[in-house]
Amino acid sequence: MSPKLSTIGPRGLVPVLALGLALSACAPLRSHQGYVIDADLVNSVQPGVDNRESVLKVLGRPTLTAQFNEGEWYYVSRDSRNLAFNNPEAHKQTTLRIRFDEAGVVQTIDRMGEEQIASVDPLSKKTPTLGRDKSFFEELFGNIGTVGAPGAGPGAGGQP
Repeated sequence: MSPKLSTIGPRGLVPVLALGLALSACAPLRSHQGYVIDADLVNSVQPGVDNRESVLKVLGRPTLTAQFNEGEWYYVSRDSRNLAFNNPEAHKQTTLRIRFDEAGVVQTIDRMGEEQIASVDPLSKKTPTLGRDKSFFEELFGNIGTVGAPGAGPGAGGQP
């Protein structure tokens, strides 16, 4: 054993190891989602020259396509980071939108950034419903007596 470790002793070593583990847990975690953008490949796609097939060969399949027409393809790239157990937050996002005309030729290529990120926060943890609000016990015991009652449907109340 080295002389410095022997002077710390086993009792002093445990807090040092615990502190090291705690500090390593606070390191920011980084992640990438979606398309990996290669600037040279993106710049090689030219409006008025390339078509759907050539874009597919150069850039690959898009992340998203337009819902109602075949005229737009989207390539989304997002870098996120989070600290410890927090939810990841988008640090950088790039979206390429490629628009095609009816013949399938590239019209425009647009680049969008973080300004397109939408944050959707839920209203509450309870889904709002229309109608009467029932208590827990009304929900639990509310159907007592309705099963098999006369007029509750075919076969109810002993009727065939």
